[in-house]
Amino acid sequence: MITSNIIKVFIPASAAFAVGIAFAPLLTHYLYKYRVWKKVVAKTALDGTPAVEFINLRTTAHSGTETSTPRMGGILIWASVLFVTIGIWGIARATPFLFFDKLDFLSRSQTWIPLLTLVAGGVMGFMNDLLDIRPSGERGIALRVRLLFVTLVALFIGFWFYVKLGVATIAVPGIGAFAVGAGIIPLFIIVSLCLYAGGVIDGIDGLSGGIFASAYMAYAGIAYFQNQINLAAFCATIAGAILAFLWFNIPPARFWMTETGTMGLTMTLAVVAFLTDTSGDGYGIVALPIIAFPLMVTVASNVIQVASKKFRGKKVFRIAPLHHHFEAIGWPSYKITMRYWIISIICAIVGMTVALLK
Repeated sequence: MITSNIIKVFIPASAAFAVGIAFAPLLTHYLYKYRVWKKVVAKTALDGTPAVEFINLRTTAHSGTETSTPRMGGILIWASVLFVTIGIWGIARATPFLFFDKLDFLSRSQTWIPLLTLVAGGVMGFMNDLLDIRPSGERGIALRVRLLFVTLVALFIGFWFYVKLGVATIAVPGIGAFAVGAGIIPLFIIVSLCLYAGGVIDGIDGLSGGIFASAYMAYAGIAYFQNQINLAAFCATIAGAILAFLWFNIPPARFWMTETGTMGLTMTLAVVAFLTDTSGDGYGIVALPIIAFPLMVTVASNVIQVASKKFRGKKVFRIAPLHHHFEAIGWPSYKITMRYWIISIICAIVGMTVALLK
């Protein structure tokens, strides 16, 4: 049984990596053919003012990559996951081979919701990216509309957790199950919005890929040890697809993840965290701020910057979020990426330990 479970987790993950590697040249061809990049270097700060420091950074340190590197690389991730998940499911039903039945990890209780969330976020992000590359330099879908989308999707999923799956508690180490009742719905919405806000981590070549891969590998391990094998296989499949993306995103990046990747990945991470909590007899929610610490720091740096400018009239960081601050003070981008990766791996290990406490 242990061997078959390991195979069920590792083969789809390897397949997603292989599919991503195979699909990347085709995706790259069309992204470059149709010049899927920003035509104008433009950025607005969170308080609505022009992000002068960011624009200067992009036109000096990055020497024009903002207007020559394709966006929408995140398609590679969710498309590979969807292809592998549906592909294995279809083969299992179209052939008499029991091997594929054992590999099939698409299930109503564990993977339907996270898969649909990944694809929904990916498609919405794709629409934003499509508008973001207009020659006029205008931004994509308004932030308030994207936040509303995340809120509505999270409302539906939170309702599903509470009504359909009976999730009404969160687990806290040393305390046990803590009843929140219908409060699980607004809690899930808040967590989803916070994680989505952390999606701006996608700002340096290779940065977001390493962070998301670490987080999903951690939850794959958590789900596996909770005997949620289908969910573990799903998380591992996402990690495999992210690694394929990362193969082409390390400096110099062939393409960037952008919203079509970050929106789906952040929203799905919230779903996975809640599925590995009391429903999996673990501490998936409490472990989330640890596992997703780089994302949380990113959100916190933005909040601190906006609050400081509003109430103190001056900035705390040269540029927010934090990883751009390090760029602005002279850190090479590869050093920032590598150090964030190291921190992400450590956080993943610590988070897994916390989530599996008994």
